[in-house]
Amino acid sequence: MATTTAVARIGARRHIAVIPCRWGASRFPGKPLAVLGDKPVLWHVYQRCLEAKRLDDALVATDDQRIEDACRDLGIPCMMTGEHPTGTDRVAECADHLQGDAFINVQGDEPFIDPAAIDAVSEALTGLEAGVLAVNAFAALDGAPVAAVLDHNTVKVVTDHQGNALMFSRQPIPYPRSGQASYLRQLGLYAFTHQGLGTFRRLRQGPLEQAEGIEMLRLLEHGHRVRMIRVDAGGIAIDTPEDLARAHALLEPRRTNTVSDVRASTSRRSS
Repeated sequence: MATTTAVARIGARRHIAVIPCRWGASRFPGKPLAVLGDKPVLWHVYQRCLEAKRLDDALVATDDQRIEDACRDLGIPCMMTGEHPTGTDRVAECADHLQGDAFINVQGDEPFIDPAAIDAVSEALTGLEAGVLAVNAFAALDGAPVAAVLDHNTVKVVTDHQGNALMFSRQPIPYPRSGQASYLRQLGLYAFTHQGLGTFRRLRQGPLEQAEGIEMLRLLEHGHRVRMIRVDAGGIAIDTPEDLARAHALLEPRRTNTVSDVRASTSRRSS
């Protein structure tokens, strides 16, 4: 079991990002170690956590020796866990061995997650009213291709007037029976207080969670609330090999812009 490396110290509170990674994803086995650019996908997710300003620590959580070995080679803190039905259950096991006030589940297939979004869900945990056990990020799908709305890999969410989740589904919700519907994409970014994470772990999976394969439905099925926080989408999640190809196309302009920014900064300093 590895210890974590400090990212930033902020006051007395301690927020920790845990990146759950497993090998046996049915749609893309081994995807945490799939190479994006010249590094594994999980490396990119970890870098986004390092760029967040409100985190105190970040680590990978896995039950696979290949992933732990890769993390060791890359200098990424990693904790081995048992087998779990969801990433959040894996995060909950890690929380038993970590000193933290809150834990942010940053899914290991989101290499372009915006560090500001990680900060936003961390910030939103402050002052949550009773009954709200978790914060979940979402982004609007306005202007997205119809295929993105229909894609079962894209989880949709509908909310109430207070911003709490009413339902998550892989189907397009709401159904546009009349008028034009707006669609919201749930992001793989969940934040829990230590107590909220413990409650999640004790709850049994319900029929909705089992049918949809969406872990946040567990809280809704048991009568708990999930606060949804709107953020910038920040890119695509990698669920399939086709997504990885799209991610390569998205990564290249970012790398080019980064090189240009560095060259411009160097030129200004030398002039």
